[in-house]
Amino acid sequence: MSTATSVRGPRLRTRTVNKHSVDRPRRSPLLTALTAVVLLYSLVPLVWLVVNSTKTQADLFTSFGLWFGGSFALWDNVVATLTYDGGVFVRWLGNTVLYVVLGAGGATFLAILGGYALAKFDFPGKRGVFAVVIGAVAVPGTALAVPTFLLFSQMGLTNTPWAVIIPSLISPFGLYLMWTFAAEAIPTELLEAARIDGAGEFRTFFRVSLPLLAPGIVTVLLFTMVATWNNYFLPLIMLRDSSWYPLTLGLNAWNAQAATAGGEAIFHLVITGSLLTILPLVAAFLLLQRYWQSGLAAGSVKE
Repeated sequence: MSTATSVRGPRLRTRTVNKHSVDRPRRSPLLTALTAVVLLYSLVPLVWLVVNSTKTQADLFTSFGLWFGGSFALWDNVVATLTYDGGVFVRWLGNTVLYVVLGAGGATFLAILGGYALAKFDFPGKRGVFAVVIGAVAVPGTALAVPTFLLFSQMGLTNTPWAVIIPSLISPFGLYLMWTFAAEAIPTELLEAARIDGAGEFRTFFRVSLPLLAPGIVTVLLFTMVATWNNYFLPLIMLRDSSWYPLTLGLNAWNAQAATAGGEAIFHLVITGSLLTILPLVAAFLLLQRYWQSGLAAGSVKE
């Protein structure tokens, strides 16, 4: 127990304050219930995916969806997924990694350069650039898919990997996030001190600014990587050759196989392939979680 003094008008009053009640955060039962519902909503599809990846094709239709079947066939399903149709799943995985490395990696690099320049340099038209970036963030990617297809068809780039990689290089949200992060993470006085010491702009950026931008870089990289890894609509309209499909299109083609004349139903491989598809994303988020959280917080807090 501690004693605190409060002032009300000309008179002094003494009141008793429980220190533990001040320090202890207040809990909201409604907020806790909503959080539990969101958690359940997020975990149930993942549990369903893991459980059904252990089933055979027959068990998928004869057993309860959220419980295991009569036989544990996870390893057999993984081997069948990787070897089916000449190992085309591995080819689709390689295509997806290619699109992520070049597309998401390039988008992150451009967002770093653009965000740093917009945050730390003044030039005419800067407010106009800000308005354009905010407007670009508000425009959904699907609205630009058809104009992009028409442009790339005129250039003869459709049905090539460049039709997926080049549009992935532009990330308005990543640029805005790096802009706000760089404005808070890099003190202007630090840059001025480096310039006074004789460091050029490139050396100042790579030796002074880049280490401070690491949390924001990881955050933007995760966002662009997830967007490129899960990209479906853009490859759908750009690619006709199945050998260039990413995993999203490839698994959809396997799923639609049962609806075609003479097509083989391989739903157990589709489910197992979906599980294998999300594992790299889960691993990336777990490994980079602390950088991701600090990057989100730093860009949103201003003292």
